[in-house]
Amino acid sequence: MSSHLRLIEPRDAPELARALTRNRAFLAPWDPVRGDAYFTPEGQLSVISSLLAQRSRGEAQPFVIVDEGAVVGRLTLSGIARGPFRSCDLGYWLSEDRNGRGIMTSAVGEAIDWAFGEAGLHRVQAGTLRHNVASQRVLVKAGFEQYGIAPSYLEIAGRWQDHVLFQRIDDST
Repeated sequence: MSSHLRLIEPRDAPELARALTRNRAFLAPWDPVRGDAYFTPEGQLSVISSLLAQRSRGEAQPFVIVDEGAVVGRLTLSGIARGPFRSCDLGYWLSEDRNGRGIMTSAVGEAIDWAFGEAGLHRVQAGTLRHNVASQRVLVKAGFEQYGIAPSYLEIAGRWQDHVLFQRIDDST
């Protein structure tokens, strides 16, 4: 497989903006409502700057997903907590034309390797909409287990929606 993760960089803003614009309708049911500015290179540069600032504080690890040389998605480990919790949240999106190829499952695996290896975390958690079966399948393939339901968890597509909660624990720690 020619896909991999790499640290997000400011130079990714134009390519991310193009990918998000192409996938706007596809991603809309799974994302918060976003203004037009979000889909511009300037909007993505602002997002990237915020993510890199969080990274510099040890709070996040933002990646782009690269397939055949093109940026086709983003994966972020956020809310990184140290101390006795040693946990983070996982979020991601992938271009519609790359779905169903194992790219996201591979990307999640790479992110888990970073989280449990370099970052020394013990737990990674993720939430999906109840009806996002494809994302649930990715998480299960990547070794996550479902542990609950969070009612009205996030405002997605303009309304508060329940999420299925998943976690992966590093059993070696």
